[in-house]
Order: sequence, then C-alpha cells, then structure tokens
Amino acid sequence: MTTTTNTLAERIDRVWDDEVMPTLCDYIGIPNLSISFDPDWEANGHMEAAVAMIRDWCTARPIARLTVDVQRLPGRTPLVICEVPASTADLADRTVLLYGHLDKQPEMVGWRAGLDPWKAVVEGDRLYGRGGADDGYAAFAALLAIEGAQSAGLPHGRCIVLIEASEESGSPDLPAHLDALADRLGRPELVLCLDSGCMDTERLWVTTSLRGMAGGTVRVEVLTEGVHSGAASGVAPSSFRLLRQILDRLEDSTTGEILLPELHVDIPDDRRREAERTARQLTRTVADDLPFAGTTRPMVDDPTAQLLARTWSPTLSYTGMDGLPPTGRAGNVLRPSTSLTLSFRLPPTCDHEAAAGAIEAAVLADPPNGAMVTFEARSATGWNAPSFAPWLVTALDDASTASFGEPASTFGEGGTIPFMGMLAAMYPDAQFVITGALVPGSNAHGPNEFLHLPTARRVTECLARLLGAHASAPTPG
Repeated sequence: MTTTTNTLAERIDRVWDDEVMPTLCDYIGIPNLSISFDPDWEANGHMEAAVAMIRDWCTARPIARLTVDVQRLPGRTPLVICEVPASTADLADRTVLLYGHLDKQPEMVGWRAGLDPWKAVVEGDRLYGRGGADDGYAAFAALLAIEGAQSAGLPHGRCIVLIEASEESGSPDLPAHLDALADRLGRPELVLCLDSGCMDTERLWVTTSLRGMAGGTVRVEVLTEGVHSGAASGVAPSSFRLLRQILDRLEDSTTGEILLPELHVDIPDDRRREAERTARQLTRTVADDLPFAGTTRPMVDDPTAQLLARTWSPTLSYTGMDGLPPTGRAGNVLRPSTSLTLSFRLPPTCDHEAAAGAIEAAVLADPPNGAMVTFEARSATGWNAPSFAPWLVTALDDASTASFGEPASTFGEGGTIPFMGMLAAMYPDAQFVITGALVPGSNAHGPNEFLHLPTARRVTECLARLLGAHASAPTPG
C-alpha cells in the first residue's frame, strides 16, 4: 500500500509540474467569458480557443483507449467529452461521470499590484489568474486522476469526463447536451464534480448541498431623457427612490432578511448537525476568511449560524447597476432611469421556479408612481446530496487519509452548480462526490482569484483512489 501511495502521489506531482502547469497558465490567459457576459462569444473566438486547448491536452494523455470529442449543437456552446472504457470487461457497465467547466466569470476590478486576471502568476503555493481555480484545473485533474489510477494499477469503471462551457451563466446549454448524450451516458453510478471548494487544506472536503439561484435586472424608468434636477426634482420622481421602494418588498434593509416566503425552507436536521460538526472542526469561522473593510461586522457571529446562513438561508446581492454616471462626472441631472441586477441565492431544496415567479410578481406589481418597471426573472436549481453509500463513506475517508493525512469531512457550499440538480433528477440512484480546490480566500468570481496548488494535487490523487474504490464496491441494487 505504501508503494502505491508514493507512486501515485509522485506521478501526480510530476505531471502537475511538467505537463499541467504550462497549459493551465496558458488557459488563464484566455478571456473566455461565459455567454452571459460575452454574447458575441462565438465571433470573438475565446471560448473556442479554450475548448481547443483543453481538447488537445486531453487527447495527448497516455490513457489506455481514451477518446476525446467536442460535441457541437446549433446555437450552443461546445462540450468537451472524454471517454475511457473500464479497466476490465466486468466493469464495462459501471459508469463514473466526472464534471468541470471551462467558461469564466468577468475579470472584475481590484486586482492587486503585480496581478492581472488574464496573466498567470505563481506565488508560493498559489496560482493567480481568472479561471484557474474556477474551474480551469478540472479537466486536467479529471484526466490525470484516470491516468494515475491506471499507472498505479487501480481498477476503474467506464469513465466519462464532461467539460461544459456555460456553467457561469447557469448552464443554459447543458440540458440540450445531456439530451443528445442520453444513450451514451447510460446510468452513471458515481458522479465526481470538481467545481466546489473546501473549508481548509487539511483534508478532502465533500460538498453535501448547493444553493439555487434566481435573479434578473430590474429597470425603473420615469423620463424619456435626463433633465435639469433643479427644474424637475420635486415634480418628477427619482427612479432610484422608486427602485428602493421595490427593493423594500424583497428584503428587510436593516437585517437583510428576505421577505418572500417562497424563498424560505425548513433546514433538515442532518444539515444542522453537519454545520455544528463542521464548525467544531475548524479553527476559523467563515467570517474570519472574508476581507472586511474597516470595522465592518458580519451579519451573524456564531460559527454554526454563519455556515447555515451561507448555505440554507435565502440572500440577495446587488451585482450590477446602470443609469448612473461615475461620481466624477455626475452633473445636476434627474436621470431618466435606474437599472439594478438582483442576484438571489436560494436554499438547496427551494423550488427555484416558484421563487423566480414570486420575485418577478413582487417587482412588477403596482409600479410606484406609475413608473415603467421591467424585470424578467431567471433561475437555477439547488441540490441536496443523497446519503452516502457505506462503501463511499469508507472510500472518502481512506482516500483523504492517504492523500492529506486526515479523514474526509463534509459541508454545505454557498454557490450553485446547476448540473448537479439536473443529474440528481436524471439519476436519482447515483452517488455524488462534489469537491474542489477553492480554499478559503481563493476568491472565485472576484479579484485575486487563485488556485491552491497542493490542494489541487491532493484532490486529484483522491479522485484516482475513489475510481479504484468504486470499481471494487458492490454493484448498486
């Protein structure tokens, strides 16, 4: 066992150094924004460049009987598909599905001196740059896990790797791809997702819940053009003030509590207990790892309450605004309109379509002062993990102990991966392992995003071990 452990870890470290890092750094340099942020993605060519880079790297891997394809559907972003037959004939029908994505969030402002969203920079154990951690490393880790399992003599079932290109926009293109792949996918027994995070770097962390999301852009229009504020204020209403009235229907501005009952759920007892257990394991709270400015305080202080607040409570963030000039160019003008992008996070078991409907109805009902109000909600499902099979509980602990030195642990993640909700509905009997290398402070979506390289390597090693454990586990049913 020691020889296998050393051989597997050493191989993964070597390939990461020699063959993953150069291509991953090149990938960071591609501004392949997700389709919500680059409607002209097809013409701009950045997405295609990232797809070609990932496809070529995967194709070159020394993996027995590997095939790599790019599925293209009209009007949809591409999907990279890698398939590796099972190591032995008796495992041919036992499918493992590995998932990641290659599209990126916008660059954002606030990158510190010496860093740039489209330039890979290595500082110690950190690889900085947009998309390295979320989720560019996933394709490399997934293929290397299969390669590592084969090199270490570990058995594995049939493996299919899907790397999509619309996740950061809510995966609107993925259902069509899954429909087209239905016969090829079969019925996966195990799903391994690499798009999540971890609460520390001491063990393998497995995500047991993901929030859903809903939102859209509300526009309040009061005039057809801007007019002198001295001439119009007091007669024409402020679009910003009317927008504030609409927001008061959605959120208590003092506490941040969401006022729409359709967005709330009862927290399952097992998830409460999990949050309590996770809080006891950690030496830092969620708030300790946030870059608060000045004397800003968190909304809740208790460590367990913080974990539950970021996973099982609905929240509202305001992520974009139009209609206001920069402060240095703000003339004395009553502006004609204000637009605000609303981003709701929904509890994992919340009905996202009902939530979106409730939000849209509240925004559009009885427009203040008869103003023109527009809003179109969009949403994505959350996910709550099924119970782990006994073999998987043991496999997770064994893999984590061999790779990190500590048994695995679980937690609820605050983000959204729409693919998981889709798969859970399609394959209700599958086992799910959602993990990743987004350590505290990695700041996916924000400035100074980084991939913690030692964690990425050890997660890769754990995946290889999980492939072997699945192949040796009892056949479901």
